[in-house]
Amino acid sequence: MSGFNAVIHAPGRLQICAILSAADEAEFAMIRDAIAVSDSVLSKHLKQLEEAGYIAVRKQAHAGRQRTWIGLKPAGRAAFASHVAELQRLAGLVESPRLGEGFSG
Repeated sequence: MSGFNAVIHAPGRLQICAILSAADEAEFAMIRDAIAVSDSVLSKHLKQLEEAGYIAVRKQAHAGRQRTWIGLKPAGRAAFASHVAELQRLAGLVESPRLGEGFSG
């Protein structure tokens, strides 16, 4: 996999992948709170990432309640790393404006 990834690029999914890239797994509520979305919005993002084969979802009972854990699969880590590299490459193409130069166009 190389380059820009439309599945990962959506802001919510990009944030999810960034969080998951720093850990083996993260709990649903932690991700939801970190990216400030509703349960339903997070569920939709996770479904798209799962359908792409990028994440694994694990449910486990803990203290009498069901908890959902999410982790990046190797394919997800590779796709995220490739997407970030492409974003960095694109950002490198942007020239900084020089003092004294105006916009002509």
